Amino acid sequence: MLASVATEWLWLMAATATVVHSSAMARWVPIQKFWTAYPFVWVLCLAGMIAFGRATGFTLAEMLVMYAFMLIGLTIGVFPSRKLFRSWSAEIQAGTTREQYDYPRSHIAFCVTSVVITLLAAFVLTQ
Repeated sequence: MLASVATEWLWLMAATATVVHSSAMARWVPIQKFWTAYPFVWVLCLAGMIAFGRATGFTLAEMLVMYAFMLIGLTIGVFPSRKLFRSWSAEIQAGTTREQYDYPRSHIAFCVTSVVITLLAAFVLTQ
């Protein structure tokens, strides 16, 4: 279904997902070095996904849909951790670094589950 949509709309969907996710992470991790470099990292990830997808037989449309859905799933998945991210970034900006940051397992499980569910939805919608 989504694989038959014009590629321009899928690029727009991927760009929108990148902007939404990067904006959310910039609010939750207010460190300037982080939020200035973070979107570029995702653009490089998209380029890598497209190259890998082309090498393994996936179409550009399928990879763009997977990328957009994965980013939205990741945004939903890290939503419960936003307060932790804010407090940790405040500590980092104050010059305090911990040896280990305790990330709750329930947050990890929720994040993985939301990404997997959105990727499954993207897979179903591209078939």
